[in-house]
Amino acid sequence: PLRLVGSEMCIRDRYQVVNLEKLAELYPKGGDVTIGDLVAKGAVRKNEKVKVLGNGDIAVKLTVAVDKVSGSAEQKIVAAGGSVK
Repeated sequence: PLRLVGSEMCIRDRYQVVNLEKLAELYPKGGDVTIGDLVAKGAVRKNEKVKVLGNGDIAVKLTVAVDKVSGSAEQKIVAAGGSVK
């Protein structure tokens, strides 16, 4: 019989997580948030997917362009005058 090595069926996309509170530290004056910029700032590793979560608060205008943004994070970003691409 055929035997699967590992759990190929269970592999899902894995994201590096960045919380809003971290974005507030990294972008105190607001601005454009990209994966390349997050890599340059040492917040994430390159060549991996990035997801922003809504933990913490944001009071500056951010334009966020990453792989995925949680619903709560998007609400807080938009409420602060920013946007999600």
